[in-house]
Amino acid sequence: MPTKTAKGRTQTYSGNVSMYEAKLERIGERFGATDLNWGLGREEAWVEFRLKGQLYRFDHSLQKAAARGIKLKRGTDAFAQLVLALEDLARLAERGIYELQTWLAGMKALPAAVQVPSFLQFLRFEEIPASVEDVKDRYRTLALTMHPDAGGDPEDWHKLQNSMEQATRYYATAR
Repeated sequence: MPTKTAKGRTQTYSGNVSMYEAKLERIGERFGATDLNWGLGREEAWVEFRLKGQLYRFDHSLQKAAARGIKLKRGTDAFAQLVLALEDLARLAERGIYELQTWLAGMKALPAAVQVPSFLQFLRFEEIPASVEDVKDRYRTLALTMHPDAGGDPEDWHKLQNSMEQATRYYATAR
């Protein structure tokens, strides 16, 4: 059984890989999954399978866990977490709480996280602005204080100019 620890503490899992592999096989049968495959390395693990012809892949790593405040020691711990998470999904489906296919389809339908380009971040945007006009307004506001004649740093002024040029190109091609 896995050790249960508070967030931020190291989580290790007892048992060996073959125990979790056998558990994964049983979970795959419960799902009706085909082409079940998995792999692990020193710091990561992955599981993939087909469900009604659609390929699904789940991966986990020490880095992903650390980003959530969970400390894992090795890839086998990441594999154990994957297997246990898939087991939780199987329980949801078996209890009639949620159909696995519906849940997985919903995951695929989620929009990808939007990364704000660095040139827009320099213009102090936390989200991508709706239009180039919003960018121009922000540029004018920042230019009042960043221009060297207004006491601004020449290097920051140069970065502001470059950011505005990149934003203009971005909106010309992306929209």
